[in-house]
Amino acid sequence: MRVIRVDASAATILLTEAPAPKVRDRQTGEIAKDAVSGEALMTVGVVYIEEGDSSLIQVTIPESGVTDGLTVGAPVSLPGLVARPWESVFNGQQRHGIAYRATAVAPGDFPMAQVG
Repeated sequence: MRVIRVDASAATILLTEAPAPKVRDRQTGEIAKDAVSGEALMTVGVVYIEEGDSSLIQVTIPESGVTDGLTVGAPVSLPGLVARPWESVFNGQQRHGIAYRATAVAPGDFPMAQVG
């Protein structure tokens, strides 16, 4: 599937869920690992706000990309943010969505207000 780079430079991104391990198998509790590096993966919940529209999204990041100083409700930055469309069949039902991934999550700043 194609990976789409997300330009978040004009967006406000607020942390809504602290980093937590990404579970690969809910029955066994197995933690998801990066297919290339083998590093454990984490997820964070954020609200992505741009041009008056907002979306709650889950973003996957490598464990080494979680930085100190993260506070729920505070702005964060997501360097290397990409979106990847996906689809699968589960229990005979077609499912689809968009998976988000970033190289890190770090404390961020509110964007400067545009004065027109």
